[in-house]
Amino acid sequence: MKLRVGVIGAGYLGTFHCEKYKQIEGTELVAIVDVDEEKRKRAYDRFKVNTYSDYKEIAGIVDAVSVVVPTVNHYEVAGFFLRHRIPVLLEKPIADTVSHAKKLVEIAKRHNLVFQIGHLERFNSAIRTIRGMIDKPVFIEVHRLSPFSVRGTDVDVVRDLMIHDLDIILSLIQSDITSIDAVGVPVLTDKIDIANARLKFKNGCVANVTASRVSTERMRKIRLFQSNAYFSIDYGTSKVNIVKIHPGPKPELEANQLEISKEDSLFEEIKSFVEAVKTNTEPVVKGEDGLLALESAFKILSKIDKNLKVIGYEKNINSSW
Repeated sequence: MKLRVGVIGAGYLGTFHCEKYKQIEGTELVAIVDVDEEKRKRAYDRFKVNTYSDYKEIAGIVDAVSVVVPTVNHYEVAGFFLRHRIPVLLEKPIADTVSHAKKLVEIAKRHNLVFQIGHLERFNSAIRTIRGMIDKPVFIEVHRLSPFSVRGTDVDVVRDLMIHDLDIILSLIQSDITSIDAVGVPVLTDKIDIANARLKFKNGCVANVTASRVSTERMRKIRLFQSNAYFSIDYGTSKVNIVKIHPGPKPELEANQLEISKEDSLFEEIKSFVEAVKTNTEPVVKGEDGLLALESAFKILSKIDKNLKVIGYEKNINSSW
């Protein structure tokens, strides 16, 4: 029996969700929802699937949903399906506030539901390959830079872009953050468009994370240093360079580049969600993971706000979040 799925939100990313569900064996895309009539028409013409203007209409005909709507609507829409005991794949960030995120996690836990958050980089083939090689990194440096696009500007760059790397770092370190210092400024929007954060962890690791959505170039790289090796990962190309340290009377460095087949991360993410729903098992990126990343993002934003006030920046960026 096929898993009947629906996609809420037929915009840029929602269309990709529809496309992937159509490719996954054992699933049937039965409903696409969007308030915009033109988007519904385009979705129907492309996928030949029934479309709806109200997400509440599909509760009785789907077994699982992807929620791909603006962040401010995450709590309302995802909460509706979770309360109706329908598993949810929710795009990041998990919610507009920590309070809403906690409530979504609680609802999913109460009903023992699969609740997966769309932190896409967890499914990047390079990250999946090196995860088992990471052993107590002492320093992590990340750069996530992209040219400006209106898409995603409903939130600041910390929750739009940096949150991907916060999720990866938190999943690798598995230690509490003890201190944060952060700076950032608005450039082309009324929200923070470029930011840098320095995170210190209880286990001694330090992470330096930079995110920009106003760059002239595109870059998505993470570097990790541990006692016996250095890793450089390019998310975009899935290239991994590893320098291993061989101790001894004459220490030696061994450099290698791993040949990794680049995979469709969104396809892998959605396939993983479908498998978790069918087997009722814990998803790769749980609601709790999304909550932890969001809490960290808000702590960074709070530090940025304080530093802007110190330098006399008049606008309180809290108004944007």
